[in-house]
Amino acid sequence: MGWVSHQGRILTRRRAAFGVIVAAAALAACTNIGDRFSAGPAAQPGEPPPPTTLGAGQVRVALILPLSAPGNAGIAAQSMKNAAEMALDEFKNPNIQLLVKDDAGAPQTAQAAAQQSVDEGAEMILGPLFAQSVSAVSQVARARGIPVIAFSTDASVASRGVYLLSFLPESDVRRIVEYSTSRGKRSFAALLPDNAYGAVVEAALQQDAPRHSGRIVALEKYPLDPNKMADPVRRVAQTANRVDSIFIPDNEDAPRIATMLASSGANLKRVQLLGTGLWGDDMRIAAATQLDGAWYAAPDPAGFRNFAARYRARYGAEPVRTAALAYDAVALVAALVKTQGQQRFSEGVLTNPSGFAGIDGVFRFRRDGTNERGLAVMRVTPTGGQPISPAPKSFGPAS
Repeated sequence: MGWVSHQGRILTRRRAAFGVIVAAAALAACTNIGDRFSAGPAAQPGEPPPPTTLGAGQVRVALILPLSAPGNAGIAAQSMKNAAEMALDEFKNPNIQLLVKDDAGAPQTAQAAAQQSVDEGAEMILGPLFAQSVSAVSQVARARGIPVIAFSTDASVASRGVYLLSFLPESDVRRIVEYSTSRGKRSFAALLPDNAYGAVVEAALQQDAPRHSGRIVALEKYPLDPNKMADPVRRVAQTANRVDSIFIPDNEDAPRIATMLASSGANLKRVQLLGTGLWGDDMRIAAATQLDGAWYAAPDPAGFRNFAARYRARYGAEPVRTAALAYDAVALVAALVKTQGQQRFSEGVLTNPSGFAGIDGVFRFRRDGTNERGLAVMRVTPTGGQPISPAPKSFGPAS
């Protein structure tokens, strides 16, 4: 995973059993993942749980997660493992066997787990969660010609044969810019956190705004210390009468920044506030009156709500947001094993431009290992996000 939160907190993201996910090669068109966990200090492998296998099929697939990592990472890993098991059951016991490996949140352990997996005959690796661990695993996988579907949100670790199923910040930026410009919002100001996440969002905004005939009038980075945010916010507020929209991607900071913009004289009834999918799981966004009516890009929440209800019924607990990624990864593998024969994990099958359908809508892998997702655009209301532009049900030509 790649973007660690301000205080080391989790920033999570994003039925129908995945009988709805189908290998795109079997369809003319598609029909229907994250590093937002702080790993904390470098995880020290302790006593890992004994190796586990799920399923009794002939096709072996590894699932590498930080099961014994401390704190939120270990909690998330267990939820993801549960979701993987749920996918196997809901797919009616497909012809796969999951080799569940614990990497303890450490790259060296992840690499050892990958080596053990391929030695045991794994044809595909699902995971790990953290960016450094993905890099370590990819070294083993490339040497054996085995594809990886990982859960990091750091696009820098994607590469040919190493695919990211996670929710990438670039996708959020692309969708909200495309929608905003289509509604006449062509001049942008932006307030971005001065961290790795902010740098990725900045690069995406700089690329996507001109692509859609938009222009960036002002772009400010603010320190992570809330007491030092006033100056960059004030400078953006001074441009509010010259821009159509102000982009505030970070959910933790958006309510505070919106209040500061209004206090600095920005007319938030005239300018359109914009956000990202990070806003979607945060009721503080809905409760912030200054954000009422703001737009953000995110998966349609209906799919995850359905999944979460089934998860609760099975495990008696709430799934973490990234549990859906583990479910989709296993269900995708099951579908490919069932429909694609010996070519099941080939590059051509995995990067088919028609894509696949999952819990959070359609997605497809690019040849460089990044992904594209079909996202909705939501409007902030006091009762939560309301869709104003639906997520696409299929993809056009690959971009």
